[in-house]
Amino acid sequence: MIALPAPFTALTHSHDLHLLQPGQDDVAAWSIDQRKRWHGQPLAVLLPGDTAALAAAVALCAQHGLRMVVQGGNTGLVGGGVPDGSGQEVVISLRRMNRIRAVDPLNLCLIAEAGCTLAQVQEAAQAHGLLFPLSLASEGSCTIGGNLASNAGGTQVLRYGNARDLCLGLEAVSASGQVLHGLKTLRKDNSGYDLRQLLLGSEGTLAIISAASLKLFARPQRLHTALALCSDLDQACDLLMAARSRLGPLLTAFEVMNATARALVRRHFPAIRQPLDGPWAVLLEWEQHGMDDATGQAQNEALWQALLAGGQAQDVALAQSQAQAQQMWALRESISAAQGREGLNVKHDIALPISAIPAFCQGTDAALLARWPGVRGVNFGHLGDGNLHYNVQAPEGEDPAAFLATHEAAINRVVFDAVQAAGGTFSAEHGIGWLKKDELAQRGQPLQLDWMRRIKAALDPHNLLGRGRLLDV
Repeated sequence: MIALPAPFTALTHSHDLHLLQPGQDDVAAWSIDQRKRWHGQPLAVLLPGDTAALAAAVALCAQHGLRMVVQGGNTGLVGGGVPDGSGQEVVISLRRMNRIRAVDPLNLCLIAEAGCTLAQVQEAAQAHGLLFPLSLASEGSCTIGGNLASNAGGTQVLRYGNARDLCLGLEAVSASGQVLHGLKTLRKDNSGYDLRQLLLGSEGTLAIISAASLKLFARPQRLHTALALCSDLDQACDLLMAARSRLGPLLTAFEVMNATARALVRRHFPAIRQPLDGPWAVLLEWEQHGMDDATGQAQNEALWQALLAGGQAQDVALAQSQAQAQQMWALRESISAAQGREGLNVKHDIALPISAIPAFCQGTDAALLARWPGVRGVNFGHLGDGNLHYNVQAPEGEDPAAFLATHEAAINRVVFDAVQAAGGTFSAEHGIGWLKKDELAQRGQPLQLDWMRRIKAALDPHNLLGRGRLLDV
């Protein structure tokens, strides 16, 4: 293991920079991912408190040829923010860069540093009577820098788009320690290449996002939530079309959960109420604007009477209070935690044309069961935008870790081949990281990969940022 160069200690005295070193400090929290699949050993952990300290730290790393791994809330699911086991990578944690720099209600935007949690950004918007709509189950711990670096999706993409759709400008630090001052708050700016879009979704491999200007929206007067029961995904798709037709842009979320996913929640979180039981549950959310609550509720009841009469759903439970709505969302948001308690599983974050999803699931379910009898498909996610978390749990009674180690690669081939044949993608909102790097190398278009490597070489010629993640150079 190499030693950290002495100038780093001096840097902590001249800048707002905290330094942690293995053997002297506890660095465990920065050395393992939340799924506990990747374990690493950092050379050091640097925690800058502002952009000047971040830029100085990156410049010093570059000067000494030290590889860097950027980490936000460490809630990623593809291992990209965890150091490798060489003991030669410096983790740069942005969690101390957590200030809301400005809120502009008239321009409907705010500027947040990369280490702000998503919940903190939401609360800053709410304090001004506004809405920042990105919504994830990990919003209390994930950071806005990580959300942007991975182009996070979440539950309201149907209405508001992915993280990249919510970003107006970026401040970022290059691989050599220079600062790109791009915190514009304009809706229109065609002054050359859009470098912001290049960095969004780049997973910390091209530059380090230090702050962002973000779009805000008017808060809805009220949100309505319902849980509907469907016999299969074809009926769920019919319900989606009917809901879009009747609610238009007011429809904010359309989430599906199969029976296996809900059974795991029932097993591990029995206090979460499940008012309906059947093959597929659909969680819908929509906004109310410009009417009193009594009128809104009457319209909702008429809507569901029409949908049930039209055969778009078998049954429905309409939330009558905020507490009931929270219980419905708790069911959806506890699936991943329930899977974690059940044991390691093969996770998939796929997206397909919505019209292709029913046939894909039916065919792939059958193919997996034929090859691995008893395997449990835990299928849930954002049907409204075509993104499913099509996960595979070991059969009852089998050791989950052993099943994952033995069969993950083969299961991935079955699933990803079917996804590709249906015109979809194997990576929708979680990113590439360590987990899917080989899949990208095998399934990406040659010209696409060539351009990506050229961009990487131009912006990080010494391959110091996130080496080995996303793309091999």
